[in-house]
Amino acid sequence: MKKVYRIYCLLFLLPILSFAQNGKGIIKGKVLSADSMPASFVPVGLKGTTIGTTTDAEGNYQFKVPAGQHTLLIQLVGHEPEEKVLEVKEGETIAVDDFTLRENSKELQEVIVEGSKFTNKESDYVARLPLKDLENPQVYSVVGQKLMKEQVVTNFDDAVKNVPGLNKLWTSTGRGSDGAGYFALRGFSVQPNMVNGIAGVTNGGLDPANMERIEVIKGPSGTLFGSSLISYGGLINIVTKKPYEKFGGEASYTGGSFGLTRVAADVNSPLNKNKTLLFRLNTAYHYEGSFQDLGFKRSIFVAPSISYKVSNRLSLLLNVEYFNSEATNPLSVFLNRERPYFAKSPDELALNFNRSYTSNDITIKNPNFNVYGQMSYKLSDKWTAQTNVSQSMKKSDGYYSYVMFRQKTNDTQLTRLISDQNSTTNVMDIQQNFIGDSKILSLRNRMVVGVDYLQTQTINNSTDYVSFDTLNTLNKKDPKYSRLNQQTLDAKIAVINPNPSRTTASSQVYSAYISDVLNATDNLMFMASLRIDHFKSNGTYDQKQDTTRGKYEQTTLSPKFGLVYQIVKDKVSLFANYMNGFQNLAPLTSPQPEGIPSVLKPQRANQVEGGLKLDLFSHKLTFTACYYDILVTNVTRTVEWPGGPVPTYTLQDASQKSNGFEADLAANPITGLSIIAGYGYNESKYLQSTSTVEGLRPTAAGPQHLANFWASYTLTKGSLQGLGAGIGGNYVSENNITYNKTTGTFVVAAYTVLNASLFYETPSYRLSLKANNFTDQVYYTSWSTLERQMPSRYMVSVAVKF
Repeated sequence: MKKVYRIYCLLFLLPILSFAQNGKGIIKGKVLSADSMPASFVPVGLKGTTIGTTTDAEGNYQFKVPAGQHTLLIQLVGHEPEEKVLEVKEGETIAVDDFTLRENSKELQEVIVEGSKFTNKESDYVARLPLKDLENPQVYSVVGQKLMKEQVVTNFDDAVKNVPGLNKLWTSTGRGSDGAGYFALRGFSVQPNMVNGIAGVTNGGLDPANMERIEVIKGPSGTLFGSSLISYGGLINIVTKKPYEKFGGEASYTGGSFGLTRVAADVNSPLNKNKTLLFRLNTAYHYEGSFQDLGFKRSIFVAPSISYKVSNRLSLLLNVEYFNSEATNPLSVFLNRERPYFAKSPDELALNFNRSYTSNDITIKNPNFNVYGQMSYKLSDKWTAQTNVSQSMKKSDGYYSYVMFRQKTNDTQLTRLISDQNSTTNVMDIQQNFIGDSKILSLRNRMVVGVDYLQTQTINNSTDYVSFDTLNTLNKKDPKYSRLNQQTLDAKIAVINPNPSRTTASSQVYSAYISDVLNATDNLMFMASLRIDHFKSNGTYDQKQDTTRGKYEQTTLSPKFGLVYQIVKDKVSLFANYMNGFQNLAPLTSPQPEGIPSVLKPQRANQVEGGLKLDLFSHKLTFTACYYDILVTNVTRTVEWPGGPVPTYTLQDASQKSNGFEADLAANPITGLSIIAGYGYNESKYLQSTSTVEGLRPTAAGPQHLANFWASYTLTKGSLQGLGAGIGGNYVSENNITYNKTTGTFVVAAYTVLNASLFYETPSYRLSLKANNFTDQVYYTSWSTLERQMPSRYMVSVAVKF
């Protein structure tokens, strides 16, 4: 351990040492289209060599070159090359004047073959460092805006169906504290709680109108992202749209089955002549009914953002998101948890899933407000100071309802349970990063040193769950079915639970972290990272009792190591990592036997992973394949205590294992053809655990096998240029949604859902037709609950560009 600490002490000194200059120089610049738009994914290199790179989404490029005179070359297939002669000195960074291509942005889209339509994975957030995917020893998947538009995505859940190894467990409920959707990732449940790499919580659905891309970062990532907002399986980070240096945008309408009506707009404009002050507004109105007899959701979303380049060193960004929705809860059937099942599959339940078991005036409202700000200051050519601040508010106001088979003698008596929710959660996150890209003795060294402060407060004034009535599912015309309404419900709650909760819970997390990537050679890279995390729970204050319970503090170290070897520079790499995640656990309040501690240690997850990454044929083929193994320790389990003061006590010696394989492919084999495909296999098991689940698969792990696929072809020449079609879908294997020795197993069958689209895009407009689940597959999402998913839906979308 002493050696490890010495290594980390040395890493903290690296920023001082890394100003030493040696070896090559650096060329950087920007490429623009003829209409002054950023030209993304354009090849830039040195003439007569293999040295080069491609521009990022903003048209920027930067790469190292040997000292001497060079010809900088931009070569697009079928078009005349663009060249500039440069003299590069050792240790010097040359800022090249902007390249302006002869092609406008529309022509460029056709030239840069859909080659990079779905393959761009470069990210500023995954490692908090300027690392390419092939340089990063961690696995992540990206869903970009182009793919979402092509698939006519109108909700977050449909967008992430393109992520290998990710599967929806639970639709967003809107209930207090944890009302966002749940997804299974590498054997663990996760919610989308990160925006631009920092806290951005939500309590309802998410609108895709302001999403530039969705990044799913896989594996326990506590070293860089802490523990409060992520899971051992990974995290979901939403990257928002940013203002750009040109007036433009689009307005769209989407309509479809079950009353779908969606209107959205994206407007961007510079606010001054020199284009240093930029503004962008994304907004959407969304309404849809239900395929069941009752049910709806309605939302409005507004997201203004503004950026200001104060100087060549200082830039500011502010992004605000306001989302307000009102909806009935989707029919989520809770299975009995206390006795063996009589029905063991959906087909054995005498339940009509075309009924909603609710009323259109039993709704829940979820106003959400997120503010994100960033200040970036260039300290030198090598170091940048970056300050990120976020403030989030999520609220649940209305009725959360669900149904449950609670009877001990049958699976035909369905009880409707409802709570009047009044809950608000406030989250503030302040993050300061120092990001460097320099040299130590001639070796390239990239580093981030950061501190983070996270504050969370939840105010709960909700009622308990009230049993409204019990319905007989065998009686198709049970007269009680339609008697649920707000007036009757309010009267019943006033009698049964007239005094709602009055509690406030809060916590703070103070963290510091460092992550360093050192190039031993151009092809061999080492990563070493460490986080120290101090969690402070202020407990939960009960206003009615005037008491506070649950105060505690805990400090944790979280390390991370990675290794990347590029067999072929910027094309083929092997990688391996050791990553750590953790979870803070409160002390036990119930009695424990003598010698058994009541103060718990943090729970830990340790992952070992290795694999292969490819980026070939000028980014026309990207591929990742990996094997991972995650072991969770310090898990608590319940043990019987015969003759003790309570029936059971708690030990902290349980563990859980999750291992699997993932593959992620994006390819453009010929001009106009784009393909993405993914596969995920996960094997999860409780090792030592409570007797009812020991040796079994956790229900949060989801299905063992998942596969996704999408292929589209667009005509790039001729009178029908811009006409295209796509087809794809998802395969999900059989899933044991409840699996324990008390109830037995409830199984949901495997399924395949197929979708297709037809589209025509010009510089001025886009027309799309979309068919979701066109084979009308009956399928369910499940996590100890059962929720029927939407049958066939057909949509039409029209977008006007300006």
